[in-house]
Amino acid sequence: MIKISPSILGADFADLKSEVQKTELANADSIHFDIMDRHFVPNLTFGPLLLKAVRKYTKLPFSVHLMVENPDLYIDECIKNGADLITVHQETCHHLHRTLSAIREKGAKAGVAVNPSTPLSFFKYVADVTDEILIMTVNPGFSGQKLIKSCIGKIEDAKQQIVELGVKTEINVDGGVNEETIESVIKAGADTVVMASAFYGSPNSKELVSKIKGIVIK
Repeated sequence: MIKISPSILGADFADLKSEVQKTELANADSIHFDIMDRHFVPNLTFGPLLLKAVRKYTKLPFSVHLMVENPDLYIDECIKNGADLITVHQETCHHLHRTLSAIREKGAKAGVAVNPSTPLSFFKYVADVTDEILIMTVNPGFSGQKLIKSCIGKIEDAKQQIVELGVKTEINVDGGVNEETIESVIKAGADTVVMASAFYGSPNSKELVSKIKGIVIK
């Protein structure tokens, strides 16, 4: 069954407590935090302290996506403030295997994200220390973009590599996932999907989650 990780970036920050509680009541599987630094991506969001503020209102796992130039500087603070999974970008890590290993050694799961134009040729060299690979299906930085259709093939490629390498890495898909695109994403091999505006903008998020989790791909 597909897992759903709503991105807090799509929530109403003026009523964050209610939005977080709504996420849990909707039976989502985790909460996704997009930390951006306006260097790696052209947007600035929030830092690790938001995790601490939100943790008191939910027991859901926290998935932190570091869209920053130097992710190693954020790892300790993210774990300290409640991160269960930390995802770094392949494009920003000089020593990717070392960074992923360090995340695991400090008690969190390790993920690696790739932009739409980044090939997956690196993955076999870090698969042994990667719990999740995050396939970006939009160019990172902003919520509400349309899914880039050519990235569906990349999800399929990632799935094939995981099978061939015999690892347990899960596939997360982030960008433009909604009721129109969800079936193609699941069919391609996604284990988890990130939803921002599609989730928090839904008039009935619990019904949306139930509908998506009920999708059967033949």
